[in-house]
Amino acid sequence: MASLPWTMAKGLSNETVNASLEVSFQYPLFTVIYSLVFVLGLIENILVLYLLASKVTHTSHSYIYIMNLAIVDTLFVCILPFKIHYHRNQNHWIFGDLACRITGTFYYINIYLSIAFFTCICIDRYIAVLHPFTYIKIKGTHYTLVVVALWLAAVSIAISLILEGPLHNINTGNKTACFENFPVTSWTHRMVPYNILALVFGFVIPFAVILISYPLIAKRISHIRHNMFKKKALRTIYLILFICTMCFLPYHLTHLFHFLARAELIKNPQFTNFIYKMRRVTLALVSFNCCLNPILYYFMSASKQWRCHIRLRSRPKQVYTICDRKFSNHSCFYQSKSEPKLESKNTRMKHWFM
Repeated sequence: MASLPWTMAKGLSNETVNASLEVSFQYPLFTVIYSLVFVLGLIENILVLYLLASKVTHTSHSYIYIMNLAIVDTLFVCILPFKIHYHRNQNHWIFGDLACRITGTFYYINIYLSIAFFTCICIDRYIAVLHPFTYIKIKGTHYTLVVVALWLAAVSIAISLILEGPLHNINTGNKTACFENFPVTSWTHRMVPYNILALVFGFVIPFAVILISYPLIAKRISHIRHNMFKKKALRTIYLILFICTMCFLPYHLTHLFHFLARAELIKNPQFTNFIYKMRRVTLALVSFNCCLNPILYYFMSASKQWRCHIRLRSRPKQVYTICDRKFSNHSCFYQSKSEPKLESKNTRMKHWFM
């Protein structure tokens, strides 16, 4: 085990220790939910990456955001076995300080990169629907530059967290906590800039953009008479709003109050204990975005592109005639011809998705 970290010397507040001891339901909660997310998320996101990389024909450059979102989710589910072992052993970390820093950093990188790519998709859809002529001028290099900038920012923050110092500490009962239960001095000094940046740029600004832009997009789409792609577009909007509201919004609200309580700006012990418990629930809930995002990939892809590689090949329709004489096979039935004009009616709305 790694040498005794600096957090041990400063000690934990009694309030934090008591809160952590009272939340006994977190151990089975995290173990069950993370195991479910690991299995479903790994299968779904690998399938999505395979389809996006080799099978799906892209009609716009917005698929770059979708592919990077799938990469983020795949990296996230790869660290879940460590988290499962940690919570199954009642929050006891045995893999060392470096592994604690890496897994803990990637856990939160997934949250904020996912929100960032959701915001990029939102802005991209807003321009595509309300400013189509401007959208045509946007090139693939613009999408690549945005993605590179987001990854550079995420990697820079991750490196600063990994290299800054030990992020695990010793609790009562000789258990080693990882990336949690920091003392009050950490919340009032070391953790302040990270929490402020996360709340402002990872919660307030992205959610403001999403909550303002998507109702405008939905209102514009509702006036379009193309029923087929109109329903798909609205389902995409509702799904993104559902993922943000169910997974990300509860976590950030509880994290805001948790930060205020740990910084001793809220000094009510009962409220602090309640917020600590709620934060455990929302931490487990936020991981479900890895299982819901593949549904978003399906909605944002043209339906024909996905079904043609999964559905079994259908037989051509045949019209048989009643014959009393033996003719050749070609004279007894006729193959019905497809009507390509039916699909061309909705090509304009089709570009909204991929």
